[in-house]
Amino acid sequence: MPLIPEEPQIHESAQGPRATPASGRTAPTPRPVPGPRPAASSRPGRPGPPRPAPPVQRTSHDAAPAAKPGPSASPAAADGPQIQLIPASVEGALDAAEEAVDLLLDSGRAPGDVLVITTGEPHPWATHELSFGEASYWAQHDARDDVFYTDAQVADRATTRPVVVVAVNGGPESVTASALKTAHARAGALLIVCGDPQRINSVLGTGV
Repeated sequence: MPLIPEEPQIHESAQGPRATPASGRTAPTPRPVPGPRPAASSRPGRPGPPRPAPPVQRTSHDAAPAAKPGPSASPAAADGPQIQLIPASVEGALDAAEEAVDLLLDSGRAPGDVLVITTGEPHPWATHELSFGEASYWAQHDARDDVFYTDAQVADRATTRPVVVVAVNGGPESVTASALKTAHARAGALLIVCGDPQRINSVLGTGV
């Protein structure tokens, strides 16, 4: 069944300081919220591009109290993650994904729980870290102590994480389809897809 855009959901009990939203946004993005978890430290290591800003919802697999799914939320399969679609243009998909990540972290989700996949241009953090070599880049993935950003072309190298966020920010439909299938397989509890609903539904057909 095609995914339908998620209505905004704000969890008023979310703990922790609010992260600054990504700059240059031209339009607000629906913002779901995941379950509370102990706050984790900020990204360690060498300085890189400023941390992004994204949104999120929760799933029945989370240890935190279940959040009410939005009116158009796609129910989680018995053996799969809950799926949430955040409408965004190709140009705004990465900003939407960053906002989703920020909301996840604001709610208490550990940074190491989150994997972000881009279908078009790589995230600036990934580009920066890859400049130090693939070994260093993937070592950070294996450490699982921070949000990890990767490209759809190599996303199958990533291991399962509780939350996977996909930014449909360009690329051919074949890459988008592959990224969504990989993301669904890697998401332990929640899959968030940021992009054009019509395009995503066209790629997915009847669903992931």
